[in-house]
Amino acid sequence: MNRKTIATTAVSFVKAFCLAGLLSLPTYSSASTVSIEQVNGMYILKAEDSTVKQVFDYIEKHSKYVFVYDQLVKDRLDNKVNIELQGKTINVILAEVCRLADLKYHIQNRQVTITANPSKSRATQVKKAKRISGEVVDETELPMIGATVRVKDSNAATITDLDGKFQIDAAEGSELLISYVGYVDKVVRIDSKNRYVIVMEESSKALNEVVVIGYGVVKKKDLTGAVSAVKGEELVNKRTAMLSNALQGTLSGVMVTRNNSAPGAGAASIRVRGITTMGESSPLVIVDGVQSSLDYVNSNDVESISVLKDAAAASIYGSKAAAGVILVTTKRGNDTGKINLKYNAEFGWEIPTKQPSMVGVTRYLEMSNELNYNDNPTGGFFQEYTADKTKNWVKYNATDPNNYPITDWTDLILKSSAPRMTHTLSVSGGNEAVKSVATLSYDEVDGLYDGRGFQRYMFRSNNDFNINDKLSAQIDVNIRHAKSTATNYDPFDTMRKMPAIYPATWSDGRLASGKSGANPYGLLVAGGSSVAHSTQVAGKGSLTFKPIKGLSISGIVSPFINYQKKKAFRNSCGYTLADDPETFGGYFDSGSTWTTNSLTETRNDDYNVTSQAIANYMGTFGKHNLTVMAGFENYYMKSESLGAARDKYELTAYPYLNIGSEDFQTNSGTGSEYTSNSVFGRVIYSYADRYLFQANVRHDGSSRFAKGYRWGTFPSFSAGWVVSEEKFMKSLKLDWLSFLKLRGSWGMLGNERIGSNYFPYIALMSFGNSLFYMADGSVISDKTARPAVLAVEDITWETTTSTDLGLDANFFNNRLQFHFDYYWKETKDMLLNIEIPYFMGYNSPSTNAGKMSTHGYDIELAWNDQIGDFKYGINVNYSDFLSKIDYMNDGEQISGGKIKRAGVLFNEFYGYVCEGIYQTQEEVNNSARTSTTVTVGDLKYRDISGPNGVPDGIISPEYDRVPLGNSLPRFQYGGTFNASYKGVDLSLAFQGIGKQNAYLSTSMVQPLRDNYGNVPAILENKYWSPFNTDEENLLAKYPRLSNVSKSNNYTTSNYWMFNGSYFRLKNVTLGYTLPKSWIQKVGINRARFYVSASDLFCLSNFPDGWDPEMGTSAYPITTSLVMGVQVNF
Repeated sequence: MNRKTIATTAVSFVKAFCLAGLLSLPTYSSASTVSIEQVNGMYILKAEDSTVKQVFDYIEKHSKYVFVYDQLVKDRLDNKVNIELQGKTINVILAEVCRLADLKYHIQNRQVTITANPSKSRATQVKKAKRISGEVVDETELPMIGATVRVKDSNAATITDLDGKFQIDAAEGSELLISYVGYVDKVVRIDSKNRYVIVMEESSKALNEVVVIGYGVVKKKDLTGAVSAVKGEELVNKRTAMLSNALQGTLSGVMVTRNNSAPGAGAASIRVRGITTMGESSPLVIVDGVQSSLDYVNSNDVESISVLKDAAAASIYGSKAAAGVILVTTKRGNDTGKINLKYNAEFGWEIPTKQPSMVGVTRYLEMSNELNYNDNPTGGFFQEYTADKTKNWVKYNATDPNNYPITDWTDLILKSSAPRMTHTLSVSGGNEAVKSVATLSYDEVDGLYDGRGFQRYMFRSNNDFNINDKLSAQIDVNIRHAKSTATNYDPFDTMRKMPAIYPATWSDGRLASGKSGANPYGLLVAGGSSVAHSTQVAGKGSLTFKPIKGLSISGIVSPFINYQKKKAFRNSCGYTLADDPETFGGYFDSGSTWTTNSLTETRNDDYNVTSQAIANYMGTFGKHNLTVMAGFENYYMKSESLGAARDKYELTAYPYLNIGSEDFQTNSGTGSEYTSNSVFGRVIYSYADRYLFQANVRHDGSSRFAKGYRWGTFPSFSAGWVVSEEKFMKSLKLDWLSFLKLRGSWGMLGNERIGSNYFPYIALMSFGNSLFYMADGSVISDKTARPAVLAVEDITWETTTSTDLGLDANFFNNRLQFHFDYYWKETKDMLLNIEIPYFMGYNSPSTNAGKMSTHGYDIELAWNDQIGDFKYGINVNYSDFLSKIDYMNDGEQISGGKIKRAGVLFNEFYGYVCEGIYQTQEEVNNSARTSTTVTVGDLKYRDISGPNGVPDGIISPEYDRVPLGNSLPRFQYGGTFNASYKGVDLSLAFQGIGKQNAYLSTSMVQPLRDNYGNVPAILENKYWSPFNTDEENLLAKYPRLSNVSKSNNYTTSNYWMFNGSYFRLKNVTLGYTLPKSWIQKVGINRARFYVSASDLFCLSNFPDGWDPEMGTSAYPITTSLVMGVQVNF
């Protein structure tokens, strides 16, 4: 049984747990009667022919007191008593009952401890002993209530109180035996100390952990579906501002990909078990039972995250679960009667990783001249830069920097580091009636350049109310507000491309022309800024009624409001001449955008509400365990957005719409609405903890589809066999095997997501200002409407059928855990946009038009052990998948050098097969080419086919491009290592890809891009050149420098593909927890200091300065260095 769950349940569970663990009580006599009444603070007690235990139980049920019992009192609790007392205090009543039964009692707050009167011989022995006190806690330092503490070889025993504390008499040299149901017995030898803190460890913890599944929980050992889970503290250790990033490398079968580290960057891309469809393949995210977003949750609030990977686990969510489900469970309060206060503070820095290296100024000039010579040999070598400039540019820069600039664009734009900080305050506590937890956090991260930053406030309050034995309620509130500041210009692509020979500023500090107005630094500092605010308010209220034992009926309502606004003021910006500060030289970016001052504002309002009614029954009948659940859910969403802009502002210090020119104003607005209804149910059955079965079904109706096509039914079935519980297995006495389970599942899932088109069965209209007419001598423009999207009335559900076979095995007393799953799934009736003839005048409509399949496997391996005071654990996960398109009714889709076509893997690279670099003109003359400009030094491609199905002597995109290989990653892996020794703790996290076809894009490798761009340093001494020897050109890795042949050399081909596998050290955290003896006197329960580093390094085959996850124009991945302190009161 999960220890943390026990420690945070109601005090009534304390009673039940203590009695179940310590006593085997007889059945009450039906002839006995007990009554107690309280009048003005005094009690009236009457007991006839009742046992002592019945009297105490009755007092407990009808008063505020909780009883716990010493082991030695068991035989005396059956004694019959007859007693009648009126107008007495509780002390008088307890004293009289204990006198009759030869017992003793002690009251502390609400706890009544019943012990036996010691015998004379015991009293003599106690005189020789000393009083020992202590505290029994679990591995998370929560107090263990009702644990038995016994002196070995003695009758002395006691029970821990509500704070986990105990007192007992024991002589030095004797041993204490501490026991608790579900935990390993612990023996402590008494020495000269008088106080002990005893940490208990769960037995079979791995098997008894509770895993969250859809609309419920189940013990890990009873799972029949494919579910991976992670605890919240493991995610907190990643030290990421966004929860989605913390999942990277954490769970098998869950692929998380970032594309930048910008402050406040949106959610990372998450895929569960590969690609399910050509449309929307992101998983459904459920937070505390309600649809939400991962990045709306503070990682400090997370109790656990479960990922439902197969249909058996996910089908309870039906139409939204085809791509998997991520279930987030947040922390709730406890009923210890104490208030716990936790404060966490972090301060650190974001440090940019190394940027791509470029050649120096002299080499840039030489290579630029060489490129022009290659394209026009008759013009000579020094066509653009004279020999004098090429040779002496660096020298002339010292005396004439305006005409011979040398600009380090990266150093000028990027900071060496950006500060970040986080503050989190959490308060939790409660009693048997009310339990609450509230968390307030603040995050601030600066950008790597001025004008970029992110601030976020988050507040969550979870509250549980036990109204009576049959009725309980929950009220949860979550509020998030984020502010993102940015410049109107993203500098990264141009910063990397801009050669050093162009000036960012003149020698006196004024903004310079850059490359004919292309000045990323100038646009960055003078182009204006934007501010975006994002506010989310979510609530959940639930009421649960338990009319009979095992049955609960719950009603849940959860509204969500999302409000976003953004204001961007763009400044007119340009430069003055180097030698004349008063003369305007021109606008930046060639004057296409930055010639006027303009303001743009946008607003987005989203509202949704989820309503649920759920009935759940749990019962045990001998060896039969049965859980039945049924429910109804309604989801409603409405979204509206508007935008407005004005241009030609005269003032730049008043960024409001009313001051802009009315002659240059625009506005826009959109809206959408959607609803769905669902009924669902589940049956979970097990026999003798060996044979497991689960069935789920969900019936969904969506407003996206027309009547007659609106409803879909999605069933699933799963079964498990706990082989290790069979008699024949136990007879083998395999001490090394702790647990073995085989499981399998089959199910169907649905998908309705078709982008922003919420009514594909209705023809959509498009509105515009395309009508002009004369009125009163003036030309008037007016709105027009036209059919925009063709209606497809029979569009319906996309369905995914999934099959999973799994094995779970634990070894060596559950220290080693192994999980393996093999799965295959097939998606039919894929929702795709299909091409229609242009003359019809419609945009591409959506319809059911494809089929694809995915198969793969997941492996998880964990080892946890303790050697003395040294605890450690290692977790590794590994997974792989392949997704293949089986059918597309519109042929193929080719975009960005990738293809989607039936019979090939999803999104394969698509291009030419390269056969090397042309070395001689004769070779060129005898080969098929893409154009007549191709010559020696250019790439040579294979002539594969032609109009007649055979090579035709021409390299053409229609007949000579072929699938080149999978673009998706293979062999994904990740893992963690955790260790602690006394007060020191260390954690490591890593993640990587074992194989991936990566591609050298033009940003990485093409020299002088756009006729002026920088030259990547990786080309130095490795490209084909007419000035090389034949031997050097045979070894050349890159084609000749040329603009004329760039379309030939840098088109998509296998020449630029390479193994993009990588290993990344995600996080290293080192912490130290101060000894309690140092801090308890000042009221602190726990104090921990730590240092943490994230994204320390990455090993890959990517060119120096490029990251496997980073886009070529994206904000770079950063290394985070953090120092923090955690204090618990």
